[in-house]
Amino acid sequence: MSLSIGIVGLPNVGKSTLFNALTKNNVLAANYPFATIEPNVGMVGVPDARLPKLAEIFTSEKILPAVVSFVDIAGIVKGASEGAGLGNKFLANIRETDAICQVIRVFNDENVMREGERAAAFVDPASDIEVINTELGLADLQTIEKALPRLEKEVRIKKEVAPILEAVKQAQEILNAGKLLYGSKVDLTLIADLHLMTAKPFLYVFNVDAAELDDAELRKKLAAMVAPSEAIFLDAKTEAELAELDDADAMELLSAIGLEEPGLSTLARIGFNTLGLQTYLTAGPKETRAWTIHKGDTAPVAAGVIHTDFQKGFIKAEIVAFSDLVDAGSMAEAKARGKVRMEGKEYVMSDGDVVEFRFNN
Repeated sequence: MSLSIGIVGLPNVGKSTLFNALTKNNVLAANYPFATIEPNVGMVGVPDARLPKLAEIFTSEKILPAVVSFVDIAGIVKGASEGAGLGNKFLANIRETDAICQVIRVFNDENVMREGERAAAFVDPASDIEVINTELGLADLQTIEKALPRLEKEVRIKKEVAPILEAVKQAQEILNAGKLLYGSKVDLTLIADLHLMTAKPFLYVFNVDAAELDDAELRKKLAAMVAPSEAIFLDAKTEAELAELDDADAMELLSAIGLEEPGLSTLARIGFNTLGLQTYLTAGPKETRAWTIHKGDTAPVAAGVIHTDFQKGFIKAEIVAFSDLVDAGSMAEAKARGKVRMEGKEYVMSDGDVVEFRFNN
């Protein structure tokens, strides 16, 4: 299952530094606009404390976590919807992603240029968010304005187009009011073919100074700006340093700055959830693995993620809850306690189910 989150923001807010830390890649991170021109893509493992415990029970040789694909996209500027900066290229890259991660500058650094006419050290998160959302909204309005004449013509012949046309008009009203489509009352499934950017799930990363990471009042203020979307707070420079350290040294640095885990671990986990995903687990001597499925997927659909033949020939799924298996200490003991059950085609998967599928070849 390949789903991606586009990392967007104004130039010089720390997007590429963040991406480098996420993927431990050496993407160019430079102090000038458009250091990122072609979108860089990286697969990031989702932290999951259950996997090592499961691997220990099954003496697995390796552990394979679920992954999220992050795409580092060129910095947007005011007027992008009209072609400013990298304009249409930037917007086309966003349309191809499944969710949007907006990086906002909160850190102070007079040596780092700020897009626009203000001094480098000037910081205005609310204004930066507004610029990005406005440009995405204006681009979506252009898409809608091109689609409306076609839909109005089609509805005269095909009455089933009427709900789509109505949804597009509702979307137009919301965008004209300066609001995002995601979370609105518009039935977004009806207008999915338009690939509107403001219809995607949003999450926001506030790139703060390291000294501000434990500022509860600042975090509360910034989170309120983007509610009900998720807000993540991190210092991209510190995250980049953590990514270069071994586990022991990383934990020592985290402890020194009063954190329990890297901000990137939080980002990967929240990003995974924002995409509407969850995992089920399989384990054996060769590997313990987290498989990615959508929330609400049934057992046969989940089986199909491993191989299409598993879904076609699905018979049953042998399932035990992760907590029950760990408590029992082994699969044999979990069965003896009556914690292992057989589920059929209608079973809706739960996050953390430990599964073995039965199927016909």
